[in-house]
Amino acid sequence: MLKSKFLKSPKSIKRSSSLMTVLSLSILLSACGGSNNGDLAQYIAETKRRPAGAVEPLPSFSPYGTYTYSAATLRSPFQKPARVLENFAFGSGSSDVAPDENRTKEFLESFPLSSLQMVGSLEQNGVLWALIDDDNGGIHRVTVGNYVGLNHGRIVEANKVHLTILEIVSDGNSGWVERPDTLELKVSE
Repeated sequence: MLKSKFLKSPKSIKRSSSLMTVLSLSILLSACGGSNNGDLAQYIAETKRRPAGAVEPLPSFSPYGTYTYSAATLRSPFQKPARVLENFAFGSGSSDVAPDENRTKEFLESFPLSSLQMVGSLEQNGVLWALIDDDNGGIHRVTVGNYVGLNHGRIVEANKVHLTILEIVSDGNSGWVERPDTLELKVSE
C-alpha cells in the first residue's frame, strides 16, 4: 500500500477539526469582550451620582370599629317578611293564642326556620313524612303535628312538595299571633 503524503489519517483529521473549533470560539469570545462599552459605564456612573429618591411612608389606618348587633330577639333581616295578619297589624294579639311553654321541645326547634330545608318525602304505613336537612349534615323525619324553628312553629299540613307551618310570634304588646310560613322542597339542578 502506498501512502501519499497528502492523505491524512482519520485521527489527525479529528485533531485538526477540534483545533479549528477551539480557535474559532476563542476569536468569537475575544470579539465580544472588547472595551467599547464606555457609554454604558458612563450611564451607570451618572445614575449612581443622582440623589436617592425618598420612599413615601405607608398611610396610617384607623382601626375598624366593631358593631354589636343587639336585636337578636327581633325578626332576622335575612328572613322573608311574613304576611301581615289583621290582628298583628293592629297590635292586639289573641288571648287564646299562646305557645305551650310546658311541652318538651323537639330537636328541630333549636334551628332557625331559614336554615332548615325540605329535601324529600316518603310514605310509611299511610303517613307522609317530610325529610328535613338541619344544615349540620343531619336529615330528620317530620310530619303533621311536629314542631320546627325557633318560633314555636307547628307543622299543620304536609305534602310531597312543601310543609305549611304555623308559627306563634309575639305581637309586640305582650300578646301572641299566629304567622303562617312554608318550607318548600329543595330542587337540586
